Amino acid sequence: MSGQWDESPYGGDGQWRDDTTTDGAVRTTQAGAGVPAPRTGGRAEARRAAQGRGGRGGSGGGRTAGGGRGRKPQRNKKKYIAWTAAGAMVLIVAAGGALYLKINGNIKTFDSDAISADRPPETQADANGNKPVNVLLIGSDSRSGNNSDLGGGDEGGARSDTTILLHVYADHKHAVGISIPRDALVTVPSCKLPNGKWTKELTNQMFNSAFSVGNSEEGNPACTQNTVEKLTGIRVDHTIEVNFEGFAAMTAAVNGVDVCLPNAIYENDLNEKLPKKGAEVFKKGPQTVQGKQALDYVRLRHGIGDGSDVGRMKRQQAFMGSLISKVKKQGLSPTTLLPLADAATKSMTVDPELSTADKLLSFALSMKNIDMHDLKFITTPWAFSTAHEGRIDLVHPAVDNLWATLKADRTIDGQDATGQQPDAAAPAAPATTAAPAPAAPAPAADTDGTGIKVAVYNGTTAAGMAGKASETLKGAKFTVTKVATASSTNHTSTVVEYGPGMKAKADKVAALFPGATTVTTSAPGISLVLGKDYAAANATTVTPGSAATPTEPPPLPTSVTAEARSADDDICANTTYGAGG
Repeated sequence: MSGQWDESPYGGDGQWRDDTTTDGAVRTTQAGAGVPAPRTGGRAEARRAAQGRGGRGGSGGGRTAGGGRGRKPQRNKKKYIAWTAAGAMVLIVAAGGALYLKINGNIKTFDSDAISADRPPETQADANGNKPVNVLLIGSDSRSGNNSDLGGGDEGGARSDTTILLHVYADHKHAVGISIPRDALVTVPSCKLPNGKWTKELTNQMFNSAFSVGNSEEGNPACTQNTVEKLTGIRVDHTIEVNFEGFAAMTAAVNGVDVCLPNAIYENDLNEKLPKKGAEVFKKGPQTVQGKQALDYVRLRHGIGDGSDVGRMKRQQAFMGSLISKVKKQGLSPTTLLPLADAATKSMTVDPELSTADKLLSFALSMKNIDMHDLKFITTPWAFSTAHEGRIDLVHPAVDNLWATLKADRTIDGQDATGQQPDAAAPAAPATTAAPAPAAPAPAADTDGTGIKVAVYNGTTAAGMAGKASETLKGAKFTVTKVATASSTNHTSTVVEYGPGMKAKADKVAALFPGATTVTTSAPGISLVLGKDYAAANATTVTPGSAATPTEPPPLPTSVTAEARSADDDICANTTYGAGG
């Protein structure tokens, strides 16, 4: 039997065209319709006889009396198989279309009005039209719905358990995922509440508290996006948030993810309220996990390493690399991605620009050329906070250099990934400073900041300024107590704010920063708030005949690059932090 199956892309009015009717006419059978009834007499009657259904040749012989039609059963078997294949095709196409429509119905988006109006600029395309893409990945710990059974406990609201800023380079052959510690102290900008009102900006907040703004069961992914943009100066192109239920379903959709642990984990490690060690939950070494067990793996803190969130981030990075590697090995095609997307989108919230299955699949397929070795994972430069026990401080200027590296679309080892390599034959013109003022003036001989404590705030949108100024202060023996972003990033001039009785010490600080003025406040201590004048003198160079351009980002410290993990690394390597367990 010959013919053709006509189908729509997502299971519309598919139909089978059969070109082999006895009278030579083309016969079309609609999808889902049964096989047309055979005509009586002639070949139809003989066919029924050959199949043992009675007729002129008898009822049970399987052959006609004359024996001359012995090839009839083979022909009908072929036709039966062809119709069965056609029917199966109908089901596959219909299922694909239904699944596609289901994914569209699954997708939830957050309100675009909740995204801050004060955002970093969009990335620009290179000469080849290629643009980098920044994607914020959030794993939430909401206990709403079925999540309470998976996550345990009865806590209300929601927090971000995991947050990774994924930078896909312009060449779409490299990417790096930056883990942001949930306990890191950051500035949470003004965010929209469920009632439509906006909060005030807050400083020294735990990073994961941004997701809790509004205290709703669904969380506030837009506020986390606003916070990341405020923290990094990088525009987030897309945000994807998945809760416990969606995460568990994703791991089941790929039939499990390969992971590894340096030691066995017991029930008491997952729930410290249990009075005894309990049964073994995870064995030591490599294993495959899915569903709730996979969720327990990425949330595990105790019984391994020092029990901090730092070790957990390492395991999450290993897990993400293993998951992505498995999906890519199965093939980045709609056949692979549709079931995975269905599992994920049941519990997914995305930004308005990823609101359809088409957009999600298109985005996923745009990363198909990234080699697993060129997909890196690192953690923001960090240190345990000395001022706030149990919290994490982001280390400056290293973290500022990291953001600058991503903005310049350079890989973490300093390579250009824009897809437009410079002409090696063309000599570079010498660069000159944009302003006569030195970028980081040397301390005057009589400037000694011994015993003077200063908090440094970047009052501009230029990255790295607070870290640069802190190095100047330390060079003059001042003690830098804090390095952070100011509550407003629109300061024109650099200001030294000082409390009662601190005028003489404030003057010493101002002496290190040309043009800085001093201002008295009621708050104790001394704060240096950097303005655009400082940023202009320290962040730009001018090449003769061209406009001012940002300086080349300094190389990242080896403490950051040495800890980078590739998606194809050994799953048993670098999965914990600190002693214990």
